[in-house]
Amino acid sequence: MLLQKESNPGLNTVTAYGAGYIEINGASYRHPVRFSPEGPIEPWAIEDIAQLTLAALQEMAGVETAGSDPMAFLDDLPARATGNVEVVIIGTGSRQVMLSSALTTPLQRLGIGVEAMSTQAAARTYNILMSEGRRVVVALIPAQEV
Repeated sequence: MLLQKESNPGLNTVTAYGAGYIEINGASYRHPVRFSPEGPIEPWAIEDIAQLTLAALQEMAGVETAGSDPMAFLDDLPARATGNVEVVIIGTGSRQVMLSSALTTPLQRLGIGVEAMSTQAAARTYNILMSEGRRVVVALIPAQEV
């Protein structure tokens, strides 16, 4: 399905998607990817949403865990957001798969929203939030059926 006829070459925009692929800025990807409005489009190691870990979500959102900051105990915080991410969107493939609260709550406590939805819905939602200037990061697993 074609999402947009035109895209801003300065921003990463999902331009189409279909069975087994995601198109970003006119380039087709047949593997899971993650990206934000600016910067590189990177392969994502998560092939199936069941593989998703808290560490992977924290890394996407720019969250630094206490273990990586030797002085974190002074703040009495287990983690802190080091990036500017407001929302993390996960495209779970052909159908929506809800994420456990063990994955989402730690980021929500830091003021970062986490949303999981089908890849099609995630692509549309990302484009809307990105066009509004929101600080969003997305990971998309290509849907096998559309």
